[in-house]
Amino acid sequence: MNDEMAQQAQPDPREEKFIVSKELLTDDQLTGLAEEYCTRYHGLNDTESPLAELSRIMDAVRQGDLVVWFDPVENTAGLGVPK
Repeated sequence: MNDEMAQQAQPDPREEKFIVSKELLTDDQLTGLAEEYCTRYHGLNDTESPLAELSRIMDAVRQGDLVVWFDPVENTAGLGVPK
C-alpha cells in the first residue's frame, strides 16, 4: 500500500443506504411508502390518478420486486429496486 492509497477517503459504512425488512414495518407504513412512490413516479407524468397503481406497487413490495431503502444521512425511507 502506498501513501496515495492510504490518504484516499473511505466511505463511512454508517452513511450507506440499506434495505429494511418489510416485516419490520406496519401495513400503514408500507402503504404510506407505496403512496409516496406512486405520486412521486407517476404523479408528475400528468397521470390523472397516480394512486391507481397502488395495488400493483403493494404487490411488488410483497413479492420483493420493490424493497424499502433507508438513507441514514437524509433520515428518509422510500421504495426502490433491490441491488
